[in-house]
Amino acid sequence: MSAEQQHRDGQTADPGPRSLAQALRERDDASLGALLRSRPDLLHPVPTDVTQLATRAGTRASVLRALEHLDRFALQAAEALAVAPDPASYQELLDLLAGDDGDEEVAGALPATVALLRERALVWGGEDRLRLVRTARELLAPSASHSSPTGLGPSVAEATSGMSPGRIQAILGAAGLPGTHDAVSAVAALSGLFADRARVAELLEGAPEASREVLGRLVWGPPYGQVTAEPAAHLRWLLDRGLLLPTTPGTVVLPREAALSLRGGRAHRVPEPARPRVAVAAERKPQVVDAAAGGQAFAALDTVEELLRSWDEGGPAVLRAGGLSIRDLKRTATVLEVPEPVAAFWVELAYAAGLIASDGGYVAERHDRHDRTEDDAEGYGDEETRDARTRRRSGEAEHYAPTPEYDAWRDLPPAERWAWLLEAWLPGTRTPGLIGGRDGRDRTLSALGPGLDRSPAPEVRRRVLELMAELEPGQAPDPATLLERLRWERPLRSAGPRREQPEPPRTGVRPAYGGGVAANDPEALRAKLTEWALLEAEMLGVTGRGALATHGRALLGAEGRAEGAGAGAAAGSARAAVVAALLAPLLPEPLDHVLLQADLTAVAPGPLVRPLAEALGVLADVESKGGATVYRFTPGSVRRALDAGRSATELHAFLDRHSRTPVPQPLTYLIDDVARRHGLLRVGAASSYVRCDDESVLDEILADRRATALRLRRLAPTVAAAQADPRALIEGLRAIGFAPAAESAEGDVMIARPHAHRTPPRTPPAPVPDGPPAPDATLLTAAVRAVRAGDRAATAPRKDTPETGAPGGLPRTSPADTLATVQAAAMTGESVWIGHVNAEGAASQRLLAPLRVEGGYVTGYDHTADEVRTYALHRITGVAELADGADGADGADGADGAEPAR
Repeated sequence: MSAEQQHRDGQTADPGPRSLAQALRERDDASLGALLRSRPDLLHPVPTDVTQLATRAGTRASVLRALEHLDRFALQAAEALAVAPDPASYQELLDLLAGDDGDEEVAGALPATVALLRERALVWGGEDRLRLVRTARELLAPSASHSSPTGLGPSVAEATSGMSPGRIQAILGAAGLPGTHDAVSAVAALSGLFADRARVAELLEGAPEASREVLGRLVWGPPYGQVTAEPAAHLRWLLDRGLLLPTTPGTVVLPREAALSLRGGRAHRVPEPARPRVAVAAERKPQVVDAAAGGQAFAALDTVEELLRSWDEGGPAVLRAGGLSIRDLKRTATVLEVPEPVAAFWVELAYAAGLIASDGGYVAERHDRHDRTEDDAEGYGDEETRDARTRRRSGEAEHYAPTPEYDAWRDLPPAERWAWLLEAWLPGTRTPGLIGGRDGRDRTLSALGPGLDRSPAPEVRRRVLELMAELEPGQAPDPATLLERLRWERPLRSAGPRREQPEPPRTGVRPAYGGGVAANDPEALRAKLTEWALLEAEMLGVTGRGALATHGRALLGAEGRAEGAGAGAAAGSARAAVVAALLAPLLPEPLDHVLLQADLTAVAPGPLVRPLAEALGVLADVESKGGATVYRFTPGSVRRALDAGRSATELHAFLDRHSRTPVPQPLTYLIDDVARRHGLLRVGAASSYVRCDDESVLDEILADRRATALRLRRLAPTVAAAQADPRALIEGLRAIGFAPAAESAEGDVMIARPHAHRTPPRTPPAPVPDGPPAPDATLLTAAVRAVRAGDRAATAPRKDTPETGAPGGLPRTSPADTLATVQAAAMTGESVWIGHVNAEGAASQRLLAPLRVEGGYVTGYDHTADEVRTYALHRITGVAELADGADGADGADGADGAEPAR
């Protein structure tokens, strides 16, 4: 026998449970655990018994969340039940979904859908008495003021509730029905007429064509229309026969029964029992996909490192309202050579990974020592040669800077660094695509600023990857069908007929990233989240050429870092280890050499090891990037290396050691020429001064008209004072063509090394979850056990005594009677009801099986909590014995030997 036949011909004699609580009480533990798993909000806090669980499952907030997590057909079934009689049979529900003509696909999918609604406690009752929980019916059912999501309006009885009996009788006469003696029977007769398809068709045969056109516009919703005080003849014909009923002055509605007859009995125009299939847009070899994804992953790491290097000495200032200014975002985009929305994505990713943060107004002051060893020849930032302390900046704004986690991240292998970023991206709720748009208060959303969290983002992101993983390796999904599948799985509930859907992305056309989305438009947000998830996955290297890579599939496998762990824990998680192992062969190995050329350039044919890249970044300027990086040596870049404390000899040795080609003669001449002139002039602080052992050089500077702005005044043949500060004086002299060096108060050359600025320890931004997290198996088992124990305790009857008080109130007995009763119960092994008030003053009733009474405390098995507990006698308000024959002491024997819980 089919599931559908079982629903139709099942236990008709069994009236089923009388309430949702009774229906939940009759479930087994596995079914109760499935309910708590699908609706985790019911677990916070854990219900004390089944009655409290049923009450919580019927609250508006919980029902709304449950409805939002239904697929489209399950939601259509709930909407159909909301317009069906209460209770409704399975056949009535099937007729509303399949219509008069029937639908085999609907009939085949409905039994599983009804079972799903039962599992989530949205539907209860016997096979022929299906009931939608009251809150869900209130949310989904039509009324006199609004229609349902099906487009149906109120019933005849609801629409005529305020109509005079004379008017109702007049409608009966115009519709060709005999008059009745009261309004109730008149409404029933009119409802019966509209529910009869044949009689409605017969009634409309004599309707004007304009009247039928009006019904055609209203039949699929919205069912409301506007009329004037003197309606036209075709509207008057409908009003006289009750096919349009007034709701408010000037507003009329098409009754639900009449609309269903005109629809052929269907509650929805297009039932959607089958999930849409994700189409394949292109198919490529898996090796090609993995190679393309590996290249993108390497480019992603390079971009993030470039961003963090540019902020290494202190990044842009934090806006007063929080976030990055538009000007600073443009500068960052220029450095990264990407569009501004893409730069915002990389900034937000580094922030989510805990690699950058606000410094809180603190800055690290580093004092260089002037002694240097040969071991420091390659590193321009040796930490051991610097002392650091942190001070509070006075009068300055906060700035963004790398965090200490950045140093740990930088030391990891490339594949593990990529896995770290992905562990932050996948569960993150901050949505960089919104940057540049407007919030609900018409304020611009800025990078790293508030208002970017969107709770659905992680679910959409993960679901997009899961749907891509369902395809064969190498297959790229069609974005339009992918979005349609997501719409089916998570339809947006609305209080009326569904609005026009935003246009899905076209196949083969890669949209630009970002652009924001209109506030309070959830459907447009979901479409954008899907689009952004695809683009972000491609930029990060999770996908390659539109298809999911092998290491991208591993992201959906093993569990990631534990709840509450920071982003740095990603490198040690099981998922990160698997992903890193799969990605590592796809990434190029770092090189320890470059190719020097005669045109004063150096070509790095691949990624360089970090010490070499850092040293070369000081000695030369990056000219171009790509598969190979081109560095250009200039007088300014060589002077920068000399300012950092390197000598010409050290620079020659460095290039000779790391070049696979001979060092070109022009480069040797360039280094020697700059080194010969470097430091010939010395600048110090007077405000500032410049001194030179060669008087002719100082004569040349004073005679140069370009030095007028420096306002130099000669104090001695070899010394001139300036009113500019030392930094401005050095820059001015360099602009003229000289190579001055800064000196200390003692006359020593000051070494200008880049000072890495780090924030104090910071935690990554926590995602804003869309509800409580899914419970694990241990929590579910404990919760079901606690609910069962509390339910057994709550349903155990007690003896009626004068001291018990009002029904449901705390037992009230004297201290002597309380002590005597619990002592007797401990001796006989019986259970008793106690009233208890804890230290916070909260009162509760407990079903207790006392084990021992001593020292002013009673220890026993608490059936309500399903564990052994100890209670102070002075906090017990009273004791009541159980009624004769009550089975309230089950499980007390199992508590022997357990530790008491105070």
